[in-house]
Amino acid sequence: MADLDARPSADLAAENALFESCLARAAARNPAAFEEGGEMALPADAEGVALDAHQRYEVAALEIDDIREETGEVRAQHEALMDALRAQIEATDVRIAEIKKDAYEFKRDIVIGAESSRTGKTVAEKAVRYMDDKIRAKGAVTEKLRLKNSQIKAQAQKLEAQLQQKEDAGGSLRAVDFDQLKIENQQQLEKIEERNSELLRLKLTTGNTIHVLNSLKQRLAALNEESEWLRGEAAGRHAAIAKLADEAKRVDAERERAARLERKAKREAAVAETSKMPNVMEYVQQKAQAYELEKRIASLRKKCELAEMAVRREARRARGGLG
Repeated sequence: MADLDARPSADLAAENALFESCLARAAARNPAAFEEGGEMALPADAEGVALDAHQRYEVAALEIDDIREETGEVRAQHEALMDALRAQIEATDVRIAEIKKDAYEFKRDIVIGAESSRTGKTVAEKAVRYMDDKIRAKGAVTEKLRLKNSQIKAQAQKLEAQLQQKEDAGGSLRAVDFDQLKIENQQQLEKIEERNSELLRLKLTTGNTIHVLNSLKQRLAALNEESEWLRGEAAGRHAAIAKLADEAKRVDAERERAARLERKAKREAAVAETSKMPNVMEYVQQKAQAYELEKRIASLRKKCELAEMAVRREARRARGGLG
């Protein structure tokens, strides 16, 4: 019994909600009719009046029509939004394909193709030439689109002039002809807008390319300046190495001469020792000469060691600077 009593109450609540929604929609469309004294205003004793089946059917039919109309509007809005999104996706896909193509060509022509086999670095002249070619290509496309845009504008102006001429001449255009002209005019305007957008995009791309080219030119100038400095530094290091090599040769010659003198002194000392009647003064002189020669030999050896160390140090510095 509780379920039977609750079911009519739920049905009445649903009907009341439906009627209130229908009244709200009708009042929103024609507020004046529902004001006091209007044709749709409820009488003072309307409370508690029940609607018959036919009236309830009409209310439900009106509500269904309103819901269908709203659904159609929402569907149309969503379809328009989907069309716009599809157009954006297509434009994005085209742009992505262009970027991938440019990246592939840049890698093929610059990253790999412009790499120097000797240094392993990218040749700056090839990179600059590649950027110049790209800028010229973009400029050619821009000029082509500009000419096409001008042609479309001229065609649209021609059609408008023809239409104005017919209107001035008093000629009667049929509705079909007028609609056709409107369609063609709209198509031409859409093409003009599309070409203008493409032209703007190409201008932005050209600006970015010029910016990158200027950056590469500045980097190339800095690298050239650094290369000139390194060449001068290498020449100075080579000159220092050559000077040290000459000094080393001179020291070697001095050492060889000192060695010969040492050997001669040793031979003379041996002869003096083996002599049966040595001369005291000669012995003293030879000892003094031997002492002086030993001091000179020690000094020359020290100079040779210092010169060799300097040569090795400069050679290491030169190799490090050239590397």
